[in-house]
This record gives sequence, structure tokens and C-alpha cells, in this order.
Amino acid sequence: MNLISYNLIGYLLLPVMLLRLLFKGFKSIGYRQRIGERLGFVNAIQADVIWVHCVSVGEFRAAIVLIDALIAQYPNDKILVTSTTPTGSKAIIEYYQSKVLHCYFPFDLPFIITRYLRKINPRICLLLETEIWPNLVYSLNKNNVPTLLVNARLSSRSLSKYQKFAPKLVKKTLNKFTLIAAQNKNSADRFAQLGVNNSRITIAGNIKFDQNTSIDLALSEKLKTIAGHRKIVVFASTHKGEEAQIINAYLSNPIDALMLIVPRHPERFGEVYDFVKKSGLKIYQRSNNQFCADCQVLLGDSMGEMMAYFAIADIVFMGGSLVATGGHNMLEPAALSKPILFASNVFNFSEISTDLLAQNACIQVQNADELLIEIVELLNNEEKAKTLGENANRYFKSQQGAVGNLIKQIKLLL
Repeated sequence: MNLISYNLIGYLLLPVMLLRLLFKGFKSIGYRQRIGERLGFVNAIQADVIWVHCVSVGEFRAAIVLIDALIAQYPNDKILVTSTTPTGSKAIIEYYQSKVLHCYFPFDLPFIITRYLRKINPRICLLLETEIWPNLVYSLNKNNVPTLLVNARLSSRSLSKYQKFAPKLVKKTLNKFTLIAAQNKNSADRFAQLGVNNSRITIAGNIKFDQNTSIDLALSEKLKTIAGHRKIVVFASTHKGEEAQIINAYLSNPIDALMLIVPRHPERFGEVYDFVKKSGLKIYQRSNNQFCADCQVLLGDSMGEMMAYFAIADIVFMGGSLVATGGHNMLEPAALSKPILFASNVFNFSEISTDLLAQNACIQVQNADELLIEIVELLNNEEKAKTLGENANRYFKSQQGAVGNLIKQIKLLL
């Protein structure tokens, strides 16, 4: 595939993408709001702009430490933070309010990108992790705007896909980046395998290790009041299919603890609540602020409270790993010295999961039945749970420093 065929496909799919947003808007109204921004219709920014793009909530939360550093380092610049999802948009607005500018990320088509860049006129662009958009990167390069792929990661699965379906386009696009700041050597090596010039690759580390781990103590106390005095097992960022596996395993092997289930996507809160209720288990919703004395499941149907959930947890299971999603960030519970479990599908965090396992800082399971067995073991063996948590925290602290490395690179470019 070359850029011409990529754009042809993009033009053909544009009506489909717009219809998809409208359709998804029936479940989550945010998808059909501000569609014009995705088409490049944004207000002109009359200031120097540093542009940071985070796809959704997870990427944004990881990027907060970097955004905060940019705000402190460049007080006279406007920081524009873009997202793709409504949940990401909401998180950005609620967290920063007027401290940063926010728009939706544009569709990657030439006429849209041209209009968007004309309006925001960035002096540098930072794309997080795997955001490789050919037209955007080409246009930024053409306009001599430094463009960095920060916290860059590339799994072996993604490498194979790129090599199979669009090796030339990906190679050309990646070599238009000013710098690819990889999370680790494995990702750096994979970018090199795609044909990226070594002069454009550096290993800066993973900014997720630098995240702010401070806890809202008042919120934690409120959650404790709702949960009661039982031990708590948090099932974080679960996806469709995982809750059913977990509940079915629980029915066969109940645990003496409150299960706090936090679905990854807010539009699934109702679906998960109905499923658990039909299973015969008693479930309460965190949003009702009701004391959960006699319930078996508490549904974490709130936004922006994940760290508070981790803070009150005795054990944490990271979702997206019982299904083929690739897992989610294990570092937040690690930062709080929590014993962590995850299943086998963690290809998005392959290096971190491997490191945690090597440090005796987590437990990996193959299925939900094994997950419940391991949870029971940890509930009954507080010393083992404590050791896992302490090892996870020690590993977390040993890997810090990525934000400082990135700020040094940005200073050189600006």
C-alpha cells in the first residue's frame, strides 16, 4: 500500500466513519457531538502551540506527567491536547479545565489535515505510543514542524501486521518523524526492523513509570464507606466477555471478599449491571453511593476514580487480558504496592508483564477459574500478597525518568 491507495481507501470510508460516529452516538452521545472538529473545523489558535495527542482515557492518564512538565517548562505556550474518544475528551476537560486547549483529533485525510493544521499551527507535535498517521506526519514534516512519537511502543504482533500489509507506507511515514522515543529496547529494535533510520530512534523509557500516584484520600475514604470492612478484589478495565468468565468462575468458587468490577468503557456499565444481576448475585452501583454491606459485587460505574479503587484494593486483576484485547496498564496498582494478577493476553504490555513476572511481582493465569483460585490463595496468604505488592512497587520505582528524557529532547528541538 502506498499513500495514494491509503487516501483512496480513506475517502471511500469517510461516509462510513461518519455514520459509525452517529450510530455509536445512540449509546454514547459524545460520539455524535463536535463531529466538525474531526473534519478539521476548529477555532484558530492565536498563540504558540504545543500539540499532544492521546487517543483515550488510558493514554491521557499516562500523559498527564508529560503534559504537566510541558506546562511548567513552556508557560507562554498553549498546550493543545487532542483525543479520539468521548471518554478521553471528558477526562481531559475535567482534569485540566482551562489549563489546556482541547479538540478531537482529525480524520487522517489531506484536505482535513490541511485545514486542521492551518487553524492550530503547532510548533511541535507529540503523538503517543502507536499513533502513526501518514497524512498528518507528512504534512507536519513538509511544514518543518518537529514531530515526535513519544512513549512509542511496537509489539511483535503489530510489527508483523505492518510488514505484511503496508511495509513501504509505514517505513516512509516513520522516517518522516523527527524522533521516535521508544519505551524500551525491544520496541526500538522493532522500529528499526521496519526500516526506520537509527538516527531517528532513541530509548527514552516509559512515562507510565513517572505517573503521579497521589491519592484523593477523601474519595478513598468515601469508597471504603460504601464497600464496608471486607477485603476488596478490584477487576479493573474489564472488556466484553470477561465479566461473564469472572462471574461464572466465582459461582463455582466463591471468594470471601467484595468484587469491585470496573468496566473499561462507560457505555457497558448498564450491560454489566444487568448481567451480574441476572446471574443471581447481589450487585450495587458505586454511583448510587449506597452502603454495600450485603452485596457481592460493587460496579465501579464512575469516571476518574480508578486510582481510588486501586487504593482500597487488597488484590487487583487487570482486565483486557482474559480476551484478546492485549491487557491494560499494570503500573498504577504496582505504584501502590498492590498484588497484581492478569491473564495471558497482555501483548500491549509484553515487556512490563515479563519484567513483573521475573521480579516475582505479579501472577499470570490462563483462565478465569485459575484466576479465582489464585485470588483465594492470596486472600488466605497475606504474606505472599504483601511480597508481590512490594516487589511490584520496587520495580515501578526502578524504571522512572522517562519524562525528564523527553523534555530534554523537546528542548533541543524548540
